[in-house]
Amino acid sequence: MEYVYAALILNETGEELNEDNLTGVLEAAGADVQESRVKALVAALEDVDIDEAVAEAAAVPAGGAAAGGAAAEGGAEEADEAEEAEEADEELPDTQDDDEDEGDGDDEASGEGLGELFG
Repeated sequence: MEYVYAALILNETGEELNEDNLTGVLEAAGADVQESRVKALVAALEDVDIDEAVAEAAAVPAGGAAAGGAAAEGGAEEADEAEEAEEADEELPDTQDDDEDEGDGDDEASGEGLGELFG
């Protein structure tokens, strides 16, 4: 990861991204520099516009674009389901007030339904 950070530092300061500069930044940071990794990173970033790549990465929500699209679709479906559930609740008679007025409800009786749900 420190190799990528060093490349970002060089880009931010306007320095040329080459093996010598990248090695210099890594050594200044106290990293154990592996020449093969330096060469591989410089070669990989040769045709990359780092500023554009950073801007694109900042625009994509965590989890990536595919996950974001799926989440957006799922969110719309969940909103529809929530609206339907709310409409169904409005149609049900309100029986909760009757139970609260009694005041002598058994604590165990109020939890019986939960036991059946969870086994």
